Amino acid sequence: MAAHTVEMDSKTLWGGKVSPFTTSYGKLMMWFFLVSDALTFGGLLIAYGFTRHDALEAWPIGEETFNSLPFLGHGYPLLYVALMTFILIISSVTMVLAVEAGHRMDRKGVTKWMIATIIGGFFFVGSQAWEWYHFIHGSEFGKIELADGSQAIVKGHFGAIQNFKVVKAGSHHKKDEVITEDLMHLFQHAGKDGHLSGNTPNQGMITLHDGSVAKINKSADHDLMLIVKKDGKTNKVGQKIEGAKAVSMYYSALYSGTPNRVIYGANLEQNEYGPQQYAQFFFFITGFHGFHVFSGVVINILICLGVLSGKYHQRGHYEMVEKTGLYWHFVDLVWVFVFTFFYLI
Repeated sequence: MAAHTVEMDSKTLWGGKVSPFTTSYGKLMMWFFLVSDALTFGGLLIAYGFTRHDALEAWPIGEETFNSLPFLGHGYPLLYVALMTFILIISSVTMVLAVEAGHRMDRKGVTKWMIATIIGGFFFVGSQAWEWYHFIHGSEFGKIELADGSQAIVKGHFGAIQNFKVVKAGSHHKKDEVITEDLMHLFQHAGKDGHLSGNTPNQGMITLHDGSVAKINKSADHDLMLIVKKDGKTNKVGQKIEGAKAVSMYYSALYSGTPNRVIYGANLEQNEYGPQQYAQFFFFITGFHGFHVFSGVVINILICLGVLSGKYHQRGHYEMVEKTGLYWHFVDLVWVFVFTFFYLI
Protein backbone atom coordinates (compact mmCIF):
# COMPACT_ATOMS: atom_id res chain seq x y z
CA MET A 1 0.00 0.00 0.00
CA ALA A 2 1.39 3.41 -0.95
CA ALA A 3 2.11 5.78 1.93
CA HIS A 4 -0.21 8.75 2.27
CA THR A 5 1.53 12.05 1.54
CA VAL A 6 0.77 14.80 4.04
CA GLU A 7 0.84 18.32 2.65
CA MET A 8 1.89 21.13 4.99
CA ASP A 9 1.70 24.87 4.56
CA SER A 10 4.84 27.02 4.81
CA LYS A 11 3.98 28.24 8.31
CA THR A 12 3.92 24.70 9.64
CA LEU A 13 7.08 23.76 7.75
CA TRP A 14 9.25 26.74 8.68
CA GLY A 15 7.63 28.08 11.81
CA GLY A 16 10.04 26.29 14.13
CA LYS A 17 9.63 23.68 16.87
CA VAL A 18 9.35 20.83 14.34
CA SER A 19 11.61 19.57 11.56
CA PRO A 20 10.68 20.89 8.08
CA PHE A 21 11.32 17.36 6.75
CA THR A 22 9.21 15.66 9.45
CA THR A 23 12.40 13.98 10.67
CA SER A 24 13.40 13.95 14.31
CA TYR A 25 16.38 15.89 15.61
CA GLY A 26 18.09 12.62 16.60
CA LYS A 27 17.89 11.19 13.07
CA LEU A 28 19.22 14.40 11.53
CA MET A 29 22.20 14.44 13.89
CA MET A 30 22.90 10.78 13.13
CA TRP A 31 22.96 11.60 9.41
CA PHE A 32 25.33 14.54 10.02
CA PHE A 33 27.66 12.22 11.92
CA LEU A 34 27.53 9.53 9.21
CA VAL A 35 28.29 12.01 6.45
CA SER A 36 31.32 13.36 8.32
CA ASP A 37 32.49 9.81 9.07
CA ALA A 38 32.06 8.87 5.41
CA LEU A 39 34.36 11.76 4.46
CA THR A 40 36.97 10.45 6.91
CA PHE A 41 36.90 6.95 5.46
CA GLY A 42 36.84 8.38 1.94
CA GLY A 43 40.00 10.40 2.60
CA LEU A 44 41.79 7.36 4.03
CA LEU A 45 40.87 5.14 1.07
CA ILE A 46 41.88 7.83 -1.44
CA ALA A 47 45.27 8.15 0.28
CA TYR A 48 45.58 4.36 0.17
CA GLY A 49 44.81 4.39 -3.57
CA PHE A 50 47.46 7.02 -4.36
CA THR A 51 50.09 5.17 -2.30
CA ARG A 52 49.29 1.88 -3.97
CA HIS A 53 49.48 3.45 -7.43
CA ASP A 54 53.03 4.62 -6.70
CA ALA A 55 54.11 1.14 -5.55
CA LEU A 56 52.81 -0.66 -8.67
CA GLU A 57 53.74 -4.38 -8.75
CA ALA A 58 55.36 -4.35 -5.30
CA TRP A 59 51.94 -4.02 -3.64
CA PRO A 60 50.63 -7.26 -2.06
CA ILE A 61 47.77 -9.18 -3.66
CA GLY A 62 44.86 -10.04 -1.40
CA GLU A 63 44.57 -13.72 -2.28
CA GLU A 64 48.29 -14.21 -1.65
CA THR A 65 48.23 -12.55 1.76
CA PHE A 66 44.92 -13.75 3.21
CA ASN A 67 44.60 -17.46 2.45
CA SER A 68 44.08 -19.10 5.84
CA LEU A 69 41.09 -20.70 7.51
CA PRO A 70 40.82 -21.45 11.25
CA PHE A 71 41.87 -25.05 12.00
CA LEU A 72 42.51 -25.77 8.29
CA GLY A 73 45.68 -23.78 7.62
CA HIS A 74 46.66 -22.15 4.33
CA GLY A 75 45.44 -22.62 0.78
CA TYR A 76 42.01 -20.96 0.95
CA PRO A 77 42.43 -17.54 -0.73
CA LEU A 78 40.05 -14.91 0.70
CA LEU A 79 37.57 -17.57 1.84
CA TYR A 80 37.52 -16.53 5.50
CA VAL A 81 37.38 -12.81 4.61
CA ALA A 82 34.42 -13.58 2.33
CA LEU A 83 32.71 -15.40 5.22
CA MET A 84 33.30 -12.41 7.52
CA THR A 85 31.80 -10.09 4.91
CA PHE A 86 28.78 -12.35 4.39
CA ILE A 87 28.05 -12.49 8.14
CA LEU A 88 28.32 -8.70 8.41
CA ILE A 89 25.89 -8.22 5.50
CA ILE A 90 23.48 -10.71 7.06
CA SER A 91 23.67 -8.74 10.30
CA SER A 92 22.54 -5.70 8.33
CA VAL A 93 19.51 -7.68 7.17
CA THR A 94 18.66 -8.67 10.77
CA MET A 95 18.96 -5.00 11.74
CA VAL A 96 16.40 -4.11 9.05
CA LEU A 97 14.08 -6.76 10.46
CA ALA A 98 14.53 -5.31 13.96
CA VAL A 99 13.55 -1.84 12.71
CA GLU A 100 10.57 -3.28 10.84
CA ALA A 101 9.42 -5.09 13.97
CA GLY A 102 9.72 -1.80 15.87
CA HIS A 103 7.37 -0.11 13.39
CA ARG A 104 4.84 -2.84 14.22
CA MET A 105 5.48 -2.34 17.96
CA ASP A 106 6.57 -5.98 18.18
CA ARG A 107 8.91 -5.97 21.16
CA LYS A 108 9.71 -9.68 20.93
CA GLY A 109 10.59 -9.33 17.26
CA VAL A 110 12.86 -6.35 17.93
CA THR A 111 14.62 -8.27 20.69
CA LYS A 112 15.11 -11.38 18.57
CA TRP A 113 16.55 -9.59 15.56
CA MET A 114 18.75 -7.27 17.60
CA ILE A 115 20.30 -10.26 19.40
CA ALA A 116 20.99 -11.82 15.98
CA THR A 117 22.64 -8.57 14.87
CA ILE A 118 24.81 -8.48 18.01
CA ILE A 119 25.94 -12.08 17.43
CA GLY A 120 26.90 -11.22 13.84
CA GLY A 121 28.85 -8.19 15.04
CA PHE A 122 30.76 -10.23 17.62
CA PHE A 123 31.61 -12.83 14.98
CA PHE A 124 32.99 -10.13 12.67
CA VAL A 125 35.09 -8.45 15.38
CA GLY A 126 36.48 -11.81 16.53
CA SER A 127 37.26 -12.80 12.94
CA GLN A 128 39.04 -9.52 12.33
CA ALA A 129 41.16 -10.10 15.45
CA TRP A 130 42.05 -13.55 14.08
CA GLU A 131 43.02 -12.03 10.72
CA TRP A 132 45.20 -9.44 12.48
CA TYR A 133 46.91 -12.18 14.47
CA HIS A 134 47.88 -14.06 11.32
CA PHE A 135 48.85 -10.87 9.51
CA ILE A 136 51.15 -9.84 12.38
CA HIS A 137 52.80 -13.23 12.77
CA GLY A 138 53.16 -13.86 9.03
CA SER A 139 53.91 -16.99 7.05
CA GLU A 140 56.45 -19.73 7.75
CA PHE A 141 58.75 -18.47 4.99
CA GLY A 142 58.72 -14.71 5.59
CA LYS A 143 60.14 -12.14 3.18
CA ILE A 144 63.79 -12.77 2.30
CA GLU A 145 66.59 -10.48 1.13
CA LEU A 146 68.36 -12.25 -1.73
CA ALA A 147 72.05 -12.12 -2.64
CA ASP A 148 71.64 -9.22 -5.10
CA GLY A 149 69.87 -7.02 -2.52
CA SER A 150 66.37 -7.66 -3.86
CA GLN A 151 63.57 -8.69 -1.53
CA ALA A 152 61.08 -11.46 -2.28
CA ILE A 153 58.05 -12.97 -0.63
CA VAL A 154 57.84 -16.77 -0.66
CA LYS A 155 54.91 -18.97 -1.63
CA GLY A 156 54.59 -22.73 -1.34
CA HIS A 157 54.20 -25.48 1.23
CA PHE A 158 56.62 -25.23 4.15
CA GLY A 159 58.02 -28.59 5.20
CA ALA A 160 57.25 -29.38 8.82
CA ILE A 161 60.11 -29.16 11.34
CA GLN A 162 60.33 -32.52 13.13
CA ASN A 163 62.89 -31.68 15.82
CA PHE A 164 66.30 -30.19 16.63
CA LYS A 165 69.07 -32.61 17.66
CA VAL A 166 71.81 -30.96 19.72
CA VAL A 167 75.31 -31.61 18.35
CA LYS A 168 77.12 -29.08 20.56
CA ALA A 169 76.07 -28.53 24.16
CA GLY A 170 75.27 -25.13 25.60
CA SER A 171 74.40 -23.83 29.02
CA HIS A 172 70.93 -25.37 28.93
CA HIS A 173 70.82 -28.13 26.31
CA LYS A 174 73.05 -31.20 26.38
CA LYS A 175 74.62 -33.00 23.42
CA ASP A 176 72.31 -35.50 21.65
CA GLU A 177 69.26 -33.95 23.31
CA VAL A 178 66.24 -33.86 20.98
CA ILE A 179 64.15 -30.67 21.12
CA THR A 180 60.54 -31.07 20.04
CA GLU A 181 58.75 -28.02 21.49
CA ASP A 182 58.28 -24.48 20.15
CA LEU A 183 60.24 -25.40 17.00
CA MET A 184 58.81 -22.83 14.58
CA HIS A 185 59.28 -19.98 17.05
CA LEU A 186 62.90 -20.97 17.67
CA PHE A 187 63.53 -21.40 13.93
CA GLN A 188 62.11 -17.99 12.97
CA HIS A 189 63.82 -16.22 15.87
CA ALA A 190 67.17 -17.73 14.84
CA GLY A 191 66.50 -16.80 11.21
CA LYS A 192 65.97 -13.12 12.08
CA ASP A 193 69.10 -13.05 14.24
CA GLY A 194 71.29 -14.80 11.65
CA HIS A 195 71.71 -17.95 13.74
CA LEU A 196 70.88 -20.42 10.96
CA SER A 197 73.58 -22.02 8.80
CA GLY A 198 74.00 -24.86 6.33
CA ASN A 199 74.52 -25.78 2.70
CA THR A 200 71.13 -27.30 1.85
CA PRO A 201 67.59 -27.05 3.28
CA ASN A 202 67.85 -30.53 4.78
CA GLN A 203 71.27 -29.97 6.35
CA GLY A 204 70.61 -26.83 8.32
CA MET A 205 72.05 -25.99 11.72
CA ILE A 206 70.58 -23.69 14.37
CA THR A 207 72.37 -21.87 17.17
CA LEU A 208 70.02 -21.66 20.15
CA HIS A 209 69.80 -18.91 22.76
CA ASP A 210 71.99 -20.82 25.24
CA GLY A 211 74.83 -21.20 22.74
CA SER A 212 74.10 -24.83 21.88
CA VAL A 213 74.13 -25.88 18.22
CA ALA A 214 71.56 -28.33 16.84
CA LYS A 215 70.83 -30.07 13.55
CA ILE A 216 67.48 -29.17 12.00
CA ASN A 217 65.37 -32.19 11.13
CA LYS A 218 62.93 -30.76 8.61
CA SER A 219 60.72 -32.14 5.82
CA ALA A 220 61.25 -30.87 2.29
CA ASP A 221 59.32 -27.84 1.05
CA HIS A 222 57.01 -28.14 -1.94
CA ASP A 223 56.11 -25.80 -4.83
CA LEU A 224 58.41 -23.02 -3.64
CA MET A 225 58.14 -19.75 -5.55
CA LEU A 226 59.84 -16.39 -4.92
CA ILE A 227 58.00 -13.22 -5.96
CA VAL A 228 60.29 -10.19 -6.02
CA LYS A 229 58.84 -7.13 -4.22
CA LYS A 230 61.93 -4.87 -4.23
CA ASP A 231 64.46 -4.40 -7.02
CA GLY A 232 68.01 -5.67 -6.71
CA LYS A 233 70.99 -5.72 -9.03
CA THR A 234 69.63 -8.71 -10.94
CA ASN A 235 66.08 -9.42 -9.84
CA LYS A 236 63.31 -6.91 -10.53
CA VAL A 237 59.91 -6.25 -8.97
CA GLY A 238 57.28 -8.70 -10.17
CA GLN A 239 59.77 -11.38 -11.22
CA LYS A 240 58.85 -14.94 -10.20
CA ILE A 241 61.47 -17.60 -9.46
CA GLU A 242 60.38 -21.23 -9.13
CA GLY A 243 61.70 -24.75 -8.67
CA ALA A 244 65.15 -25.75 -7.49
CA LYS A 245 66.49 -22.26 -8.18
CA ALA A 246 63.96 -20.75 -5.77
CA VAL A 247 64.89 -23.27 -3.06
CA SER A 248 68.60 -22.60 -3.52
CA MET A 249 68.24 -18.80 -3.45
CA TYR A 250 65.94 -18.81 -0.43
CA TYR A 251 68.02 -21.08 1.80
CA SER A 252 71.30 -19.52 0.70
CA ALA A 253 70.00 -16.25 2.11
CA LEU A 254 68.27 -17.76 5.17
CA TYR A 255 71.30 -19.89 6.14
CA SER A 256 73.86 -17.17 5.40
CA GLY A 257 74.29 -16.29 9.08
CA THR A 258 73.47 -12.65 8.39
CA PRO A 259 70.88 -11.06 10.71
CA ASN A 260 67.77 -9.25 9.47
CA ARG A 261 67.71 -10.89 6.04
CA VAL A 262 64.30 -12.38 6.72
CA ILE A 263 61.15 -10.61 7.94
CA TYR A 264 58.24 -12.50 9.44
CA GLY A 265 54.82 -10.86 9.61
CA ALA A 266 53.98 -7.19 9.73
CA ASN A 267 53.88 -4.29 12.16
CA LEU A 268 54.24 -0.52 11.90
CA GLU A 269 58.00 -0.82 11.29
CA GLN A 270 58.34 -3.79 8.93
CA ASN A 271 56.16 -5.74 6.54
CA GLU A 272 56.64 -9.23 5.15
CA TYR A 273 54.04 -8.82 2.42
CA GLY A 274 55.34 -5.80 0.52
CA PRO A 275 55.94 -2.06 1.01
CA GLN A 276 55.80 -0.83 4.59
CA GLN A 277 52.94 1.58 3.81
CA TYR A 278 50.69 -1.39 3.10
CA ALA A 279 50.85 -2.62 6.70
CA GLN A 280 50.38 0.89 8.06
CA PHE A 281 47.26 1.50 5.96
CA PHE A 282 45.95 -1.99 6.73
CA PHE A 283 46.26 -1.58 10.49
CA PHE A 284 44.84 1.94 10.53
CA ILE A 285 41.89 1.55 8.14
CA THR A 286 40.75 -1.95 9.15
CA GLY A 287 41.41 -1.07 12.80
CA PHE A 288 39.38 2.14 12.48
CA HIS A 289 36.54 0.18 10.90
CA GLY A 290 36.84 -2.57 13.52
CA PHE A 291 36.51 0.10 16.22
CA HIS A 292 33.30 1.26 14.55
CA VAL A 293 31.92 -2.30 14.47
CA PHE A 294 32.83 -2.87 18.13
CA SER A 295 31.21 0.45 19.07
CA GLY A 296 28.12 -0.57 17.10
CA VAL A 297 27.92 -3.87 18.97
CA VAL A 298 28.14 -2.05 22.31
CA ILE A 299 25.45 0.43 21.24
CA ASN A 300 23.23 -2.41 20.02
CA ILE A 301 23.60 -4.15 23.38
CA LEU A 302 22.59 -0.98 25.26
CA ILE A 303 19.58 -0.40 22.98
CA CYS A 304 18.60 -4.07 23.26
CA LEU A 305 18.61 -3.75 27.05
CA GLY A 306 16.29 -0.77 26.66
CA VAL A 307 14.00 -2.87 24.46
CA LEU A 308 13.96 -5.70 27.03
CA SER A 309 13.08 -3.28 29.81
CA GLY A 310 10.11 -2.00 27.82
CA LYS A 311 11.38 1.60 27.77
CA TYR A 312 10.75 2.20 24.07
CA HIS A 313 7.42 0.38 24.10
CA GLN A 314 6.23 2.77 26.78
CA ARG A 315 7.33 5.72 24.63
CA GLY A 316 5.15 4.41 21.83
CA HIS A 317 7.96 4.12 19.24
CA TYR A 318 11.29 2.40 18.59
CA GLU A 319 13.11 5.28 16.97
CA MET A 320 16.29 4.54 18.95
CA VAL A 321 16.45 1.16 17.20
CA GLU A 322 16.08 2.91 13.85
CA LYS A 323 18.88 5.39 14.62
CA THR A 324 21.14 2.54 15.68
CA GLY A 325 20.22 0.78 12.46
CA LEU A 326 21.42 3.77 10.42
CA TYR A 327 24.82 3.54 12.08
CA TRP A 328 25.01 -0.25 11.60
CA HIS A 329 24.15 -0.01 7.88
CA PHE A 330 26.84 2.65 7.47
CA VAL A 331 29.43 0.37 9.09
CA ASP A 332 28.43 -2.44 6.71
CA LEU A 333 28.60 -0.17 3.68
CA VAL A 334 32.05 1.10 4.61
CA TRP A 335 33.30 -2.49 4.93
CA VAL A 336 32.21 -3.17 1.34
CA PHE A 337 34.63 -0.46 0.19
CA VAL A 338 37.41 -1.55 2.58
CA PHE A 339 36.98 -5.15 1.46
CA THR A 340 37.18 -4.11 -2.19
CA PHE A 341 40.27 -1.91 -1.76
CA PHE A 342 42.31 -4.26 0.43
CA TYR A 343 41.26 -7.74 -0.66
CA LEU A 344 39.87 -7.65 -4.21
CA ILE A 345 41.71 -4.99 -6.22
